[in-house]
Amino acid sequence: QVLLVESGGGLVQAGGSLRLSCAATGRTFSGYAMGWFRQAPGKEREFVAAIKWSTGGTYYAASVKGRFTISRDNAKNTVYLQMSSPKPEDTAVYYCAAALRRGLYAEASYDYWGQGTQVTVSS
Repeated sequence: QVLLVESGGGLVQAGGSLRLSCAATGRTFSGYAMGWFRQAPGKEREFVAAIKWSTGGTYYAASVKGRFTISRDNAKNTVYLQMSSPKPEDTAVYYCAAALRRGLYAEASYDYWGQGTQVTVSS
């Protein structure tokens, strides 16, 4: 069992920066990938970014590429999402997820989910 605990959400001004963290506890994570998704009010949850755990390869949604950076610390079993120059449209609940065997972009590929952390970007 993998328990994911997110932190770092809050209120940030447009153009500022914010870093989200997601710690995997319960067992040392040795799965395929970890990712970030988000869900804005009235919208479906969408892919934001993912990182392959073994290689560190990163993948981004077009809407955040060049502004957000996903990274990991294997020793701490933690993945980060650095949000630079956020926009009001980035306001959402952000979820961390872990995929044990496959997948990067699809929700169905992920086996474990965090509880979510609210990010609000003010204009």
